[in-house]
Amino acid sequence: MSRPPVYLDYHATTPVDPRVLEVMLPYFSETFGNPASSSHAWGWKAQEAVEEARRRVAALIGASAREVIFTSGATESNNWAIKGVAAAAPAGKRHLVCSSIEHKCVLEVSKALEQSGWSLTVVPVLRDGRVDMQALAAAVTDETALVSIMVANNEIGVLQPMADIAAIAHAKGALVHTDAAQAVGKVPVDVTAMGVDLLSLTAHKMYGPKGCGALYVKRKTPVSPLIVGGGQERGFRSGTLNVPGIVGLGYACHLDRLEMAEETSRLRRQRDRLLAGLREKAGGVIVNGSLEHRLPHNLHVAFEGVDGESLIIGVGDIAVSSGSACSSASSTPSHVLRALLGEAPVPGATIRFGLGRFTTDADVDYATEKFAAVVKRLRGTAT
Repeated sequence: MSRPPVYLDYHATTPVDPRVLEVMLPYFSETFGNPASSSHAWGWKAQEAVEEARRRVAALIGASAREVIFTSGATESNNWAIKGVAAAAPAGKRHLVCSSIEHKCVLEVSKALEQSGWSLTVVPVLRDGRVDMQALAAAVTDETALVSIMVANNEIGVLQPMADIAAIAHAKGALVHTDAAQAVGKVPVDVTAMGVDLLSLTAHKMYGPKGCGALYVKRKTPVSPLIVGGGQERGFRSGTLNVPGIVGLGYACHLDRLEMAEETSRLRRQRDRLLAGLREKAGGVIVNGSLEHRLPHNLHVAFEGVDGESLIIGVGDIAVSSGSACSSASSTPSHVLRALLGEAPVPGATIRFGLGRFTTDADVDYATEKFAAVVKRLRGTAT
């Protein structure tokens, strides 16, 4: 009897939790009103559901409900945060700072602003994947409008010291944005403790639906709208609200508040079990980035002396990635690995393991055995 495939690519996306789907379903057909319809019960019920979801998102990140604006996902939120701050920035502040390992949507919108006349500084990271804080301190000036650094990297899972980063930025009068798509619901995220002014998140990384996200905007933060038209979301983000998606995002956040501590402990144990097993059975395993400052469900490793494409093909019934979902189609090392390694060659096949809510110990053990067998065969050391 064949074993079903194993999904270990939870960074790319997560399945919708059945409990989340259950609360979403009525808003497709029964409670289908437009929350902007303020003259009848269908609209009122939809608006009540949206506001309940807003409170749940806010509670998970330590914000107030009025500081949460719904979007289509983290890419829109990141674009809006950067472009919106840039559009509202006072004269004399035409400088952006981000790190070299940001998601492509942050890097590309920052470079687009650079082409339109802004200045941009891309701060390097150290070999462990954490931002070079000396370089950051040197980069931020009185002309800096915004510093955008992600809480957790989407490939190597490394966590950044956001409170320290925010302190450096605020000392020069700059605002701070963070892409928290991979972190929210996985590790504690508190906007006040981190000191950030804007924070992006998305539902589909946390067992909610695709196509729904949010941007936290700290009260009184100057930011211009990205999408205008109908005046929804208090004029910050026009467009008819995705009520089922918003309800799903809110309930996903509610579940994370209740279950994150226990889930984090289990995933960290499974992650460490996977790493120990790979080191013992395959050998030649190099961890990319800090293991201490890392998402509990992330493992990004290089298998020495192994071709990456051959390895991915060889473990065909295990869903993993060689990088982020946005760049995995490329055969060249990702910009994240390049930022870590500099000009040094990639030591071997790089694999991102992403464990998740429905990963079992049996899945971990199967992946360990399968990877070890394929790695040994590709190295010509199989017995």
